[in-house]
Amino acid sequence: MQLLVNGKTLERPEGDTLAGLLVALGADAGRVAVLVNDEVVPQARRAAAALHAGDRVEVLTFAGGG
Repeated sequence: MQLLVNGKTLERPEGDTLAGLLVALGADAGRVAVLVNDEVVPQARRAAAALHAGDRVEVLTFAGGG
């Protein structure tokens, strides 16, 4: 299935979850905020959050500064 991840088309297997996508992207799940179709998905719900063809996913990495 095709997803739009951070503005780019990405092909993922049917039945993939948000947690699976984050692993495939190499994202540190504890250091990112994730939105699917403009809704924040808390870390505790990512393993059960099924993705569907056409979903828009934004993965935002926290950055420190000073």
